[in-house]
Amino acid sequence: MAAGKGRSRLMTRIATIGGLALTLAAILLGSTDQAEARTDAKLAETLVTWDKGEHRDLNAVVVLRDGRIVAERYYNGENADTLHDVRSAGKSVTALLVGIARDRRLIRNVGDAVAAYWPEARGTAIGKVSLADVLTMRSGLAAFDEDSDSPGNEDRLDAAPDPLAFTLGIPRTAPPGSVYRYNSLTSYVAGLVVTKAVGRPMADFAEEALFRPLGITRWRWASDAAGITKGQGNLWLTARGFAAIGQMVLDGGVFGGRRVVSAAWLQEALVPRVTISGKDPYADGYGYFWYSKTHLIGDVSVPVSFASGNGGNKIYVIPSRHMVVAITSSAYGRGYGQRRSEAILKALLAADLSR
Repeated sequence: MAAGKGRSRLMTRIATIGGLALTLAAILLGSTDQAEARTDAKLAETLVTWDKGEHRDLNAVVVLRDGRIVAERYYNGENADTLHDVRSAGKSVTALLVGIARDRRLIRNVGDAVAAYWPEARGTAIGKVSLADVLTMRSGLAAFDEDSDSPGNEDRLDAAPDPLAFTLGIPRTAPPGSVYRYNSLTSYVAGLVVTKAVGRPMADFAEEALFRPLGITRWRWASDAAGITKGQGNLWLTARGFAAIGQMVLDGGVFGGRRVVSAAWLQEALVPRVTISGKDPYADGYGYFWYSKTHLIGDVSVPVSFASGNGGNKIYVIPSRHMVVAITSSAYGRGYGQRRSEAILKALLAADLSR
């Protein structure tokens, strides 16, 4: 799974929400004492396993059950305040913002063509693609992040002095909706559609519509050379903030008693629309920038929906266990990062099911 790569030249936005905001401790996790009182000893012990791992780039694991921390561990000098680049897991956040924009009727329908929101795209390959095909990586454009020679490869997008013109110039190689190809270009387009639909930078919209309701007070989201929030990734969150997003998804779009995104959108976004098990060893299906996989733990099948970023950054949402597992990792470009995160998830599930 490829991910957006940070570039020092890119603009970044840092947001800190004022004292009136509800914090994670108040709305999600309870006080430190409350969180410690609810610690699940078996799950907490499981996380100790990775204290002396072979690779020193695991950063944090936060486990929630019913909205409370039941296990939490930081590694290699990280702590609860550390901001972490979750790479392509930011794509899943972009999908949530598409849903919120649709809930507010700023985006009318995911069947709409991209050009309905980005008029400059009329007459281009991307302009005719539906937002639904954008969200499922089936644009048909010549964009494939696993091929460095692909015209729309993420490295080429990142290096483009004019990312908008670059995107408009990518040709089509297949009919929209026909072929799944993992790429950052179309998630960039999804973020651009949100920007155009809401009439302000997507980072501003995210602050008001998603982060503030979740009590996320510390975050950073990079913009590109055109000043467009990078819908493909480059979002920095704390591990607890990462987990809060998963908790809202687990609870059907509600957080702290407040509706953040409609249950209808989450159901639409999380349902597998493309079978990718033949291409991705860590997932069975793909929805709207969200993955799914059913894990067999002993003789128990455990369905999981998840956001995923390069290096092993994950939000695992596990409805049958009322659990969320958020993992931050800096194993960027290292295949073991994804393997390690899946191993952590499976170890936690095995411990939870062994009671």
